Amino acid sequence: MTAPAGVRLAGAGGGVHGGRLRAAGRGAGMLAVTAGDYVLYQGGRLLLAPWPRRRRGWHDRVIRHWATGVGRRLGLAWRVVGRPPEPPFLLVANHLGYADILALLAVTGATFVAKSEVGSWPLVGHLARMSGTLLIDRAARRDLLRVGRAIEERLAAGEGVILFPEGTTGRGDALLPFKASLLEFAARSGLPVWYATVGYRTPPGAPPPAETVCWWGDEPFLPHLLRLMRVPRVEATLSFGSEPIADRDRKRLAARLRAAMEELFEPSAS
Repeated sequence: MTAPAGVRLAGAGGGVHGGRLRAAGRGAGMLAVTAGDYVLYQGGRLLLAPWPRRRRGWHDRVIRHWATGVGRRLGLAWRVVGRPPEPPFLLVANHLGYADILALLAVTGATFVAKSEVGSWPLVGHLARMSGTLLIDRAARRDLLRVGRAIEERLAAGEGVILFPEGTTGRGDALLPFKASLLEFAARSGLPVWYATVGYRTPPGAPPPAETVCWWGDEPFLPHLLRLMRVPRVEATLSFGSEPIADRDRKRLAARLRAAMEELFEPSAS
């Protein structure tokens, strides 16, 4: 398949083998990538301890390599429309599930802002902290201020940061309302905010993304992951805006970002 102008394809192809066998193979592959990159990550941190800048570069390369490898073994491909911003940047995106993080991390190498509960999840919490994810208690105003300062520090260090202003995950048919409080620090400082949208497609005959890729509602993580691993292939479309948006009023900033994202957004195929 040839990608149209402004679009590039990356990721993995999928076969049409039995679902259980596919899931078992993918699970083993994801564990192997995670274990291998974990050893590389820790070894590099030790060897490069005297050189903080090189150590940070090693961290970023390994984390991005991990996201790419795990995404491919999960059967995920990503189709990029537009141009991702160059760091440092603050970017907002809609949120449909953990597959978003793999695709966005592989493409941008950015740090994420996630709800504090993620830190207590088995394995996932450890990987989130190791990758530099900023954990936030959205119900506590003091924590919003703390994370806002942490984001500013990351930007000053030349990093990219991604947050999900919906504050939760959806089923992929529409954007959810934005929580303007998450953008307060950006509005207060007049910081330009980039934006992107995420959508998914599954092959003909496979269950739709709302049932397999989008992780919403109260379903536990493991059953959802096992169902996703049985899908032959999933294509994620990441669409990036061409210019950032700045506004000193947080509600107006949230509304302008959401309106711009509505123009990019493609509902996940149902």
